[in-house]
Amino acid sequence: MLLVGVCWTVSWTHARPYSDYTFFPLWLGYILTVDSIVEWRTGTSPIARSGWRVAWLFVLSVPLWWVFELLNRLVGNWVYHLPRDYGRMTRFLLSSVAFSTVMPAVLTTAELVRSFRLDWLRALPGMPMSRGWLAGYHLAGWLMVLATALWPGYAFPLVWLALVFIIDPIGTALGADSVGRHLARRDWSIVLNLGLGTLLCGFFWEMWNIRAMPKWTYDIPHVGWLHIFEMPILGYGGYLPFGLEVYAFYALGRWVLTRAGVDRFPLAQVAATPGFDQPETRLL
Repeated sequence: MLLVGVCWTVSWTHARPYSDYTFFPLWLGYILTVDSIVEWRTGTSPIARSGWRVAWLFVLSVPLWWVFELLNRLVGNWVYHLPRDYGRMTRFLLSSVAFSTVMPAVLTTAELVRSFRLDWLRALPGMPMSRGWLAGYHLAGWLMVLATALWPGYAFPLVWLALVFIIDPIGTALGADSVGRHLARRDWSIVLNLGLGTLLCGFFWEMWNIRAMPKWTYDIPHVGWLHIFEMPILGYGGYLPFGLEVYAFYALGRWVLTRAGVDRFPLAQVAATPGFDQPETRLL
């Protein structure tokens, strides 16, 4: 909490040059705070389970968000404002450090939501996950990207859906602890926990961004009204599926890196039932 308070103050008071570099430590403080709350409520947390190996989540987060930066080239829905010209390489490095906080923040916050044991979606049926269905889901993801490229002014919301349709079927087919494998056994809590967890992260992303520098602003067609901070209110809907994309990327990345020899890759426990290689944990 102290790290959050100090970095928040420095960021909003524009105490340069320190305010130029507060994003990472601010979000590191957030992650540590939420992780400690999760451990208090459940007896476990990402850091408690994995120790320093939780750093792998930061590493995996960097390519994840750079994918979204590439997708944003198609739609131009957000733009960054910098206090000065950092130069291409420095900007790339600073951006990558900032992007590294996305995955651990989302997964840790989703675990916090999980600790409340919400079961609003328990009556939904399981989703089919045969090879044919997985191929169809995967193709649908690429069609979403194509539609976004062809009609960016109308298909831009698909940016926040395409990646889960592209990546998660691959993870499901390989046997990773994917979103699809949970949905196949009617565990829709993963959708609820990730959606609400990412929406909560989104609130803090947007709140801390409003008076920061560097910062980002939005240019979203048709919905650019009734803002909460810089984000139009309807834009917050994109945070709900974004959590699924984060988890799909995490699950596939964990499957690959574990088989590449990475020992004890961090476990994300974001569903009501444990993952296919995760132990049961106590919930408050």
